[in-house]
This record gives sequence, C-alpha cells and structure tokens, in this order.
Amino acid sequence: MASTACFLHHHALSTPTARSSSQRHVANIKPTQLVCRAQKQEEESTATISRRLALTVLIGAAAVGTKVSPADAAYGEAANVFGKPKTNTDFLPYNGNGFKLNIPSKWNPSREVEYPGQVLRYEDNFDSNSNVTVMVTPTDKKSIKDFGTPEEFLSKVDYLLGKQAYFGKTVSEGGFDPDIVATANILETSNQVIGGKDYYYLTVLTRTADGDEGGKHQIITATVSDGKLYICKAQAGDKRWFKGARKFVESTASSFNVA
Repeated sequence: MASTACFLHHHALSTPTARSSSQRHVANIKPTQLVCRAQKQEEESTATISRRLALTVLIGAAAVGTKVSPADAAYGEAANVFGKPKTNTDFLPYNGNGFKLNIPSKWNPSREVEYPGQVLRYEDNFDSNSNVTVMVTPTDKKSIKDFGTPEEFLSKVDYLLGKQAYFGKTVSEGGFDPDIVATANILETSNQVIGGKDYYYLTVLTRTADGDEGGKHQIITATVSDGKLYICKAQAGDKRWFKGARKFVESTASSFNVA
C-alpha cells in the first residue's frame, strides 16, 4: 500500500499538462491521503500482531509458571492429566518377621487366634468371614515339596479348613452325604518357584450344611524356608466373593512371599 501510494504521488507531480493551482493542489492532496491511510492500516496491522504475540507469550508464561494446587487439580485425577501415575490405595504393604504381603487397606488387625503358630490376622471391617491369616511353625522339611503333592500337603494341614464339630445323625440333604455337615472341594492347585523357593497354591471351596454365606473360598499359599513352614490363608464368603471380594483375596494370597 505504501509503495503504491508513492507511485501515484510521483505521477501527479510530473504531469506535463498545465493545470490551475487549485487543480494541482487537489492532485497533491489525494496521493497524500492515500499514503496516510496506508500507513495507518499498516500501523494498525502491526499493532494487532504485536498485541496477539504479546498475549501468546503471556499465556505461555502463565501455563509454565502456574502451579496447580491439589484442590484445583482434583477434578482431573481420574484421567491422570496432571503428571504422576496414581498409586494403588486398595492395598497396604505389610512386612512381618521373615515374610511380607499386601493387605487390603480396609481390613483391620484382629486378635482372634484360630491356628497353631498364627502370627497375623486381618479381617474385613464389615465381615469377619473375609480375612487373612499367616502361620509360621517349625518343620524338618527342606522344601514344601517334601510334604508331597499339594493335595497331600493339604491333608496334613486340614485344620486350616475347619473340622466338623457335629457328629450326630443327619439325612442326605443339599448335596451332603448322611451324617456329614461340612465338605471341602479343591478347585485348583499349582506350584511356583520364587527366589529359589518352591511355593504351593491351593484354592478350596468349603461348604457347611447350614448354607452360611453359601460356602467359603479359601486360597492357601505355603512354602518352607530356614526350617520353618510358612502358610498364608486368605478367604471370603461365597456371596461376597462374587461381589468384589475375590480381587482382594486373590491379590493378598498371591503377594505373600518369604525372605
């Protein structure tokens, strides 16, 4: 715009045809007005760009310099858009004497002692049938495999499943044989080597004739280390098992290991 106005201004001054002074004055004014308008537009455009650039710089600086407080960031935590990955708050690590495991954060310690050598018991705040216990007893075995197969091992520690306390006469009912009011079914067994030590894993469903909780799902983890038999048993009632307790029982039992 500025260069074009200058050309018009120069052409008006070099016109050879004679004109009156008033005509020359008019011719001189129009190019000058064009030049002024061009300068104004250019200045406004430059000012607009400068203001946009300044605003962009300010916004960028604000984004870098602003520290988001925890309260302000709370709405974004679910999507984890503010940095660190979320920690798992469903479990808390527990370090015992020679062993460690993860315990559901909503389970509390219990003083109830059920089994020989019991050194730990935690239970659900709302249902004591959901619990975990750890037992440590002396043994002359060098490995858990010295007890035989997982099924043979379980037969030697069947007190973990609870023993029938009633021995009166009963009829066959609800899938139970006559005079039997409790059963235990092994659903799954496996073994694994962790840190050079053999571990047995057994999943057992126990049921009683009274139908309490529809039975109990129990997961037993066992190993031998330094002349000691370590057993971890985590369990939950059948009804709660299928309402979310399964995750806590399985994760707790699988997290158990010895030093």
